[in-house]
Amino acid sequence: MTDRIHKVLESWHQIMAGGASEGLRELLSPECTFWSPVVHTPQQGRDITFLYLGAASQVFGTDFRYVRQIIQADSAMLEFECSIEGIHINGVDIIQVENGQITDFKVMVRPLKAVNKVHERMMSMLETMAPSASA
Repeated sequence: MTDRIHKVLESWHQIMAGGASEGLRELLSPECTFWSPVVHTPQQGRDITFLYLGAASQVFGTDFRYVRQIIQADSAMLEFECSIEGIHINGVDIIQVENGQITDFKVMVRPLKAVNKVHERMMSMLETMAPSASA
């Protein structure tokens, strides 16, 4: 395990807790790749990753919480839970870090009912945030 991944995760958890959201853009590498559970192609770049993560934080709401964390070298898997409109959502964020920045961010969600609800809500949120973005 490296100190870099721990520093990035500490910053990430602060951002997710709402304490330092302005630091998110700087935490993302300019070449960051975002893998959405509801988009079939990887999204390339800091700006689009920032947009998707910002939308997700709004969609997942205030009961979003991490329940497990696995760290190996410069990678982490963070298991999360929340609910949207009574649908329980369980998922993982898989994060790769290089030089103190997130270079790869993959989100997986289960069960299928949750994936469908996340897709519906993310599409709506992205349309309000940036009309040119779509989930």
